[in-house]
Amino acid sequence: MHDPTPTEVLDAVGRLEAEQEIPEQMRADVRLLGSLLGQVLRESGSTGLFEDVERLRTATIHAYTDPSPEAFDRAVAIADAFTVARADEVARAFTCYFHLVNLAEEKHRVRVLRERDGQPERDPRGTIAGAYAELSAEIGEDAARDRLQALRFHPVFTAHPTEARRRAVSTSIRRLSGLVDDLSTAPQGGSAEQRTRRLMLEEIDTLWRTAPIRPEKPSPKDEVRAVMAVFDDTLFTSVPEIYRRVDDALQGVDGGDRAPVVRPFVRVGTWVGGDRDGNPFVTAKISRKAAAIASEHVLLGLERATQRVGRGLTLDATTTPPSDELLALWERLRSADEDTAAEVAKRSPNEPHRRILLLLARKITATRTRDADLAYRDPEHFLADLRVVQQSLAAAGAARQAYGALQELIWQVETYGFHLAELEVRQHSAVHAKVLAELDAGGTRSELTEEVLEVFRAISYIQERFGPRAAGRYIVSFTQSADDLANVHRLARYAVGETGTVPVLDVIPLFETFADLQAAPGILAEIVDHPEFASRLDATGRRLEVMLGYSDSSKDVGPVAANLALYEAQAAIAAWAQEQRIELTLFHGRGGALGRGGGPANSAILAQPPHSVDGRFKLTEQGEVIFARYGDADIAMRHVDQVAAAILTASAPSNEERNRTAAERFAGIAQTMETTSRARFFELVKAPGFAPWFATVTPMEEVGLLALGSRPARRGLSVESLEDLRAIPWVFAWTQARINLAGWFGLGTALEAVGDEALLKDAYAQWPLFRTMIDNVAMSLAKADDRIARQYLALGDRDDLAALVSDEMALTRDWVVRIAGGDGLLANKPVLQRAVKLRSPYVDALSLLQLRALRALRETPAGGNADPEQQRLLLLSVSGVAAGLQNTG
Repeated sequence: MHDPTPTEVLDAVGRLEAEQEIPEQMRADVRLLGSLLGQVLRESGSTGLFEDVERLRTATIHAYTDPSPEAFDRAVAIADAFTVARADEVARAFTCYFHLVNLAEEKHRVRVLRERDGQPERDPRGTIAGAYAELSAEIGEDAARDRLQALRFHPVFTAHPTEARRRAVSTSIRRLSGLVDDLSTAPQGGSAEQRTRRLMLEEIDTLWRTAPIRPEKPSPKDEVRAVMAVFDDTLFTSVPEIYRRVDDALQGVDGGDRAPVVRPFVRVGTWVGGDRDGNPFVTAKISRKAAAIASEHVLLGLERATQRVGRGLTLDATTTPPSDELLALWERLRSADEDTAAEVAKRSPNEPHRRILLLLARKITATRTRDADLAYRDPEHFLADLRVVQQSLAAAGAARQAYGALQELIWQVETYGFHLAELEVRQHSAVHAKVLAELDAGGTRSELTEEVLEVFRAISYIQERFGPRAAGRYIVSFTQSADDLANVHRLARYAVGETGTVPVLDVIPLFETFADLQAAPGILAEIVDHPEFASRLDATGRRLEVMLGYSDSSKDVGPVAANLALYEAQAAIAAWAQEQRIELTLFHGRGGALGRGGGPANSAILAQPPHSVDGRFKLTEQGEVIFARYGDADIAMRHVDQVAAAILTASAPSNEERNRTAAERFAGIAQTMETTSRARFFELVKAPGFAPWFATVTPMEEVGLLALGSRPARRGLSVESLEDLRAIPWVFAWTQARINLAGWFGLGTALEAVGDEALLKDAYAQWPLFRTMIDNVAMSLAKADDRIARQYLALGDRDDLAALVSDEMALTRDWVVRIAGGDGLLANKPVLQRAVKLRSPYVDALSLLQLRALRALRETPAGGNADPEQQRLLLLSVSGVAAGLQNTG
């Protein structure tokens, strides 16, 4: 093994950059941020740190471009030769680098989106306006408009622990993002450029010196506040801007000059502070607090927005005479708050519309501060007052003021109410059964029972204080019978007693395991005849929500069989709902990682069975996905636009027919794949000793030490069985080991069993579900690494299981490349391929540091104490790999 010459290293770097084909502006950002990080490392006071980072960096790049064992062994030797303290510093340096690269990529995405703004899309379905035009051509404009106005996109933010970054790190990156923007507009060579570079160095130095891992787990209240930052920074203002863009596209020059065509189609939900399945730290008290925090945020936003709109309505009564209704509203407001009204009248002489808005802002302030004399009872009354102003403006000929900024305020109220995000409660069916057994038996109530009953009282309190939309969806995880759903209503009656008012509840079954998915239609057919369910169906116009779990079904039977089972379950449930004249909303429990149902949402929507979407799509968003999709305003707007366009297109007769025909035509392939992939998966996970082997060859146990979220990583204490292991650490551990097994295992065997390459290529071209599966697996495998995977697998003393994993990985990769075409994974998705290649050598460096720490920890004698320095190095590397791959659980 010889050290590569400088020429060889430069050639390797050059080959890597040539393969990546990085756009010039993005390349410039990466180089600038990388050079500033290099300066920070040189100035860090740690002698030789920069040089050591460079040695490992160039070695892993050389190994990435040179498949010889010698190149890889040299990179391993460098990582192993560091002292633990130096390895710690190097791991932090690479993690910091990934944060900077991710920032540069985000900036490039925003740059591209802004350049495309107003330009025709190559795919007309890529925007709502394009999808609407296509749908109109297919079913007629009137029918298309009806569907547009019934459109609903409902993301639900969860606190599932998959965001490896600390909030302090995220905040630092946001500050740095603003400085990158400042630098792009600063005159070259001037004092502004020099000052901005100095501030960027200071911020990168802060990022480098900030501990990348949390010292302790966040509390549920911390998680609530973290998610609120997304609403404050982007969603509150971005969502009405999306509505405006769509309305402008549809109305053309008339946009903003007449009533909008678009109705608010986004509804936001949250499990943060409400999801108590397996999380003992989420209590009824926390749920009340979560609702109060969310309401505080939205009311403060509405207060400011109302003041801003009001200050702009400086229309004189002579040019814009008020309507009789507006004058009557003024009198009501003035009599309720005479002092403020007198002050407002003095500041806004002869400006009746401005006066009203400023007094309405005062009422919102009173609502926020709980001033009962002035507060609004609910958002509907606020909306009614805003519409009086809007109608008065329109009648006076001021249509642009009526349907301009005021309309966007109305959209905000319609979208967010006074609660911001609907708090959803989730609890395990077994907990309900246990509590009911105790209540039915009588006697002293346990602490668990009192807490379960208190949750229903908390829902009543939230509904009364913030409106019925603020809470009421109650998800029953591991629903296995109609009784599991009826039990929720029984518990609610127990909670309020004989004389209390039962909260309004929409009880939602969550079908998670393979067997539960198959049993779902029968359970639903039984529960809709239950009195409370039937009553609620009548009250809502026969609307019903059903949740499908991707995580546990994948861990249960493997990713291939789970995906096919989910499709069949959706098709069966949708067909049943059609027969019953039920307006069905399927709630998709999709995670960020591919092993948990992740991947591009828009392509997944277009692959759904007929009538399973019907203009409505609800899904969970969690962890790193929340901040990746909604952390930047431009990216958030593009994401919502794409998803909403896909929802609109999914229900087009042509798309439904394509999915129906493909499912029928390729049913034989599906059956073969389901059977063989499940058998292959069971061959691995049901092998004797698999669970402890899995815990040995991955950092599964150590992942549980990361302070990612308040929720425990396991349902029980044992690693002898996978049943007690949550899906998130299952996926997270395989991702960290650079194997990503949860996203692909069994597919290679399934495709080999089908065997007909031409038929499989035809299925890839014609069958959306199959294409989505293949593309997602390609992405999963592209982020895996054979050589590093073998190092992890070698940690366990089971050559048979290691060979099973390696053979299946090679077989799957071979088939995926053959089916998708090209000379390698993601060849048909060059932008994604570039992003993976940009990161992979640097992720390799962190993986090698993680491996050396993991080996040291695995060598700890039974009963001995793990080396805390090695443990810290491992956790640092876990955080860095998550940042590099942009996937956790």
